[in-house]
Parts: sequence; structure tokens; C-alpha cells
Amino acid sequence: MDQIELGKKIHELRKLKGLTQEELSDRTGLSTRTIQRIENGEVYARTYTLNKLADALQVELSELLNVEEDDGLRNKMSDNDTRKWLALFHLSGLFTLIAPSIIFWIIKRDDVPAMNEHAKNILNFQLSMIIYFIISGFLVFLIIGLPIAIFLAIFSQLMVIINCIKVLQGSIYRYPLTIQILKNI
Repeated sequence: MDQIELGKKIHELRKLKGLTQEELSDRTGLSTRTIQRIENGEVYARTYTLNKLADALQVELSELLNVEEDDGLRNKMSDNDTRKWLALFHLSGLFTLIAPSIIFWIIKRDDVPAMNEHAKNILNFQLSMIIYFIISGFLVFLIIGLPIAIFLAIFSQLMVIINCIKVLQGSIYRYPLTIQILKNI
């Protein structure tokens, strides 16, 4: 079950129980914004969060995930394996070359949960850095282009490494200065 389907399922169960997002937030200890993002399919909820939601909605986690119907992704990979693949995917953007990331995404998109969301973020960051490098190339004639290019090179490498570590730890990652070019993948 992908994150959009899961969000719809949680939304339906919440409505069946007659709960608002705020009431579900109170029952789970999660923020209302987190529940909104999960229901809208904007984020991939962790197992801990899904357990809290299942308890609050008085359903089994397997029912929430429709394990009988969708045992493909959940049984193929553990959470630890998923994080390792996603971290490796983040490292594919280390040199701001977009081709390795696209190839990696095409190969692993059906096997790794949340791959599409990570792909969108990584590719948007890489495309943004390429645009910034092109602009700094034009600014070389004004002398400020070279320092900007050096800053962008260091900045992009650091962000890729930091976010790779965050993904491995299961933390929330963020790529600053990213232009949202790709909305959906």
C-alpha cells in the first residue's frame, strides 16, 4: 500500500469513528499537522506512528495496512533495509549528476517503500543545484560567480551527506534552497 492509499484508509477509518483530526491527534499524541500530512499522502508514516494510529482507531495494524492484499512491499524489506537503500539513493546525488539518481530510482522504485517521495526531493535538489551552477557560470564575468560556485559545490556535497545520515537514522531530512520543479513522480 503506498502512502496515498494509506492516507485515504486512515481518513476513512477516522471518519467512520466520527473523529476529527484534532481528536485523533489528542488520542495518539501526534500533531494535527502530522495527521494531515499522513492523510494527504505527503509523508511516509513510520511503524511507530502507524501503531499509534491503529490503536487510536481501534484496528489492528495489519488491517490498517491491508497486509492480506498488499504483502509485497512490507514483506520484501525490513525498515532497516529500506533506510539503507534510501541512504544509498541520497548518496547517488553526491556529484550533482542527475543520471545516476534517475537510474537508481527506475531500478528500485517498486522495491523500496517511500522511494518516490525521496526521488522527488533528491531530483529537485539536483536540478536546483544545476540551475544555480549555470547562473554562477554567467556571474564569473562579474567576479562573484567563482565564489558562488565554490560555495554551491561544498554546500551540495554537505547536504547530500547530512541527509544520507539522517535517512539512515530514520530522522526527517530536508534539502534547503530547493526549487520544487518536480511536483509528482
